[in-house]
Amino acid sequence: MNFDLQELSGTFSVTDVVAAMALSFILSMVIGYTYRYTHRNVSYSQSYVQTLVIVGMVAALIMLVVGSNLARAFSLVGALSVVRFRNAVKETRDVGFIFLTMAIGMACGARFHTLAVAGAVVVCVVILVMFKFNWFALNVQRQVVKVQVPPGEDYGPAIADVLIKYTTEYELVSTETIRGGALTEVLYTVRMKKGTEPGDLVAALQERTSGQRVTVLTGYDTTDL
Repeated sequence: MNFDLQELSGTFSVTDVVAAMALSFILSMVIGYTYRYTHRNVSYSQSYVQTLVIVGMVAALIMLVVGSNLARAFSLVGALSVVRFRNAVKETRDVGFIFLTMAIGMACGARFHTLAVAGAVVVCVVILVMFKFNWFALNVQRQVVKVQVPPGEDYGPAIADVLIKYTTEYELVSTETIRGGALTEVLYTVRMKKGTEPGDLVAALQERTSGQRVTVLTGYDTTDL
């Protein structure tokens, strides 16, 4: 019995299809576990990791469908262009994992199995090494200070006095009105002095701003909000 599938793009066997889909699944799972192990932030999403596996397998399937047929490739591009993704990717690193699973899936679908395995292993090892040795880390922790003040009065000098006392450096980021203009919110990035607690800074700022709300976000550079 002949198990070859005759297509416009060429001839491939059932074994080729099973091998491509199975290998893309296995390698996408490896990438997913690598992502889970190296994830640092608080917004871990199980759905995102499952999507990585799905994307890898779908990419392999697309490559099997397209084969070497240019007309079919352009048709798929037109069909996929109507897809709209409304969920924003919270971390740029997540985009890299999406491209990685797509590349591995495409390699599996094109039946470059050795390339797919080697590429997945090498990139995952690089990711693990960067995670283990904390490459490119910036050992300067900054905080975000949000101060709400009533409009119509200049609280800038009073806030600056407190920031000079409790921080080594500060920078004004933005000023905007909130609650329909009832309050003005001022946003600073600061580096707090050693031994200074965020609560001390909050209490000092509230004394100068008539008890208005003050928020200090610590570790914002490693935590996605």
